[in-house]
Amino acid sequence: MYVIRNGIIVQPDRLLFGYELVVEKDRIAAIQRQGALDAEAAGFGVIDAHGGYVAPGLVDIHSDYIETVISPRPTVLMDFPTALFEAERELLAHGVTTMFHSLSAYGHAEMDLKPVRRWENTEKIMALVAAAKATEGRNAHLIRHRLHLRLEIDNVDLVGEVERHLRAGEIDELSFMDHTPGQGQYRDIEVWRRSFTREVTDEDAARMIEQQQGSPKLAFEQLSRLAEVAREMGVALASHDDDSVEKLDLMRELGCTISEFPISQEVAAAARERGMHTVMGTPNILLGKSHSGNLSARDAVRAGVASCLCSDYYPTAMLQSAFVLHHDFKLPLEQAFAMLTISPARAVGIDGELGSLEEGKKADVLVVREVEEGQRSYPVITATLVDGRVVSRMWYPALPSMSARFAVDAATRAETLSDEGVRA
Repeated sequence: MYVIRNGIIVQPDRLLFGYELVVEKDRIAAIQRQGALDAEAAGFGVIDAHGGYVAPGLVDIHSDYIETVISPRPTVLMDFPTALFEAERELLAHGVTTMFHSLSAYGHAEMDLKPVRRWENTEKIMALVAAAKATEGRNAHLIRHRLHLRLEIDNVDLVGEVERHLRAGEIDELSFMDHTPGQGQYRDIEVWRRSFTREVTDEDAARMIEQQQGSPKLAFEQLSRLAEVAREMGVALASHDDDSVEKLDLMRELGCTISEFPISQEVAAAARERGMHTVMGTPNILLGKSHSGNLSARDAVRAGVASCLCSDYYPTAMLQSAFVLHHDFKLPLEQAFAMLTISPARAVGIDGELGSLEEGKKADVLVVREVEEGQRSYPVITATLVDGRVVSRMWYPALPSMSARFAVDAATRAETLSDEGVRA
């Protein structure tokens, strides 16, 4: 049992000043005026936020980081169980408490050069994640592990296997991808060439492009079958690299409610108009551009057409992006955090338990401070709770922080809040 004090509580639509968060067992028991609880008499441990932020654990619904940990070099495969443990420690350092490990299932050889992406290895990872999920709260893992299967539509022989894993409850999100050169992310064929044919001759590159463009693809009926099973099992469905409104509507017809990395602002806006969740990458927020020259996440956020942010391939960018959007683009911090927490949780249907600090929800909580080094500030996590357990503590020098100054600057906001204004 814990009470977290002296912090700014981040809720989906506001920041709360002068409140404390009470954790009992695995739940948020109360959000109340600071000092309302005699923690010592009640036997509660006290976590001092030191003027920082008390925020929900981050929910990452698209990241292939686990592939990098397993395969730090293209031809090297490390021990899979060890990699899962090592990955979660890194993820904790960046505030990710729920991770949808995103595994790619490509059919065409040129898209599947990494041994870690061979189907037999994908199944091994799926089994590890499924076991961690099944014993959640009773195992040695520190975060919530989930599985996002990314199915390339040229993988025509895998329909039965994917259906089997869906029915076994081993897939928590399913996305349909098409990386054929000339469309989607690679509508500019030169981008495809730079990504996949850097070490081959022009003739071989042309042959590979022709083969990829002419390779068999899953029929709409096969995709519909998988989508039907996914919906039956409560699995979120996503489309990927939507490059036209027509493709978007086709994906919606299949039952997709998530559009990952829409190629243009027009398509992203159309997805939002249709009630779909749009996902952009946080590395893109830090870099200021898409690595493939498509819609910038910064532009998508500015235009109000990005609803969720994910780490994609770089977990470090998750927490950092919230503060970049806040400080550099003047986005209210609660809105920036919402794109990393409640919005992705809502997209995959777990928002009833996770994604926001509300009474009765699971106690996945971060304590975040901004520390200064030179002329810059960096958000750091000083404490992390998952399921109400303190799973990580980090000690930073008690130096003045930007978050503490921000609390002073925003003190007038606290005066406008009443007890009735607290979201429960």
